[in-house]
Amino acid sequence: MVSELINANPVIYERKERRVRSVPSAAADEYAVEAIDQQEIFDILSVRIYLYLCILLDIKDPEHPYSLEELKVITEDAIEVDDGCGYVRVTFTPTVEHCSMATVIGLCLRVKLLRSLPSRYKVDIRVAPGSHATEAAVNKQLNDKERVAAALENPGLVDMVDECLSPSYE
Repeated sequence: MVSELINANPVIYERKERRVRSVPSAAADEYAVEAIDQQEIFDILSVRIYLYLCILLDIKDPEHPYSLEELKVITEDAIEVDDGCGYVRVTFTPTVEHCSMATVIGLCLRVKLLRSLPSRYKVDIRVAPGSHATEAAVNKQLNDKERVAAALENPGLVDMVDECLSPSYE
């Protein structure tokens, strides 16, 4: 995490109760294309997946030991999915208007989705309108393939992203 806090006292919210997802039957074609919806994207990002020992995987804030969901940086309502067109848009809201970690948070969201979704999906990551002082610049950086590729060649930045995406044990 970072040494100097931009938002020393963030508001922490309760995690939202999750709906139960239906699991396809074993007889289903394993090669069939499965539809992806808003809840599945939110589950990938807040990653509410309980494995063998109730390991909770989530995207952590780069500055605080809380998940992006707990800080209300991401919400299920801010995710748009068009499965037919293979399009996902995630709009996130930084905790403060001058958040210097906004591009890192957006990069974490993009990397998590790129690692989790089939390659047929186009991923669009946006800062919520009016929620950041340099909204246009952040949006441009997060959706420019060359800038994202260059960022992911920076070992320090990749380490920070991997730290945010690493499992936490609660």
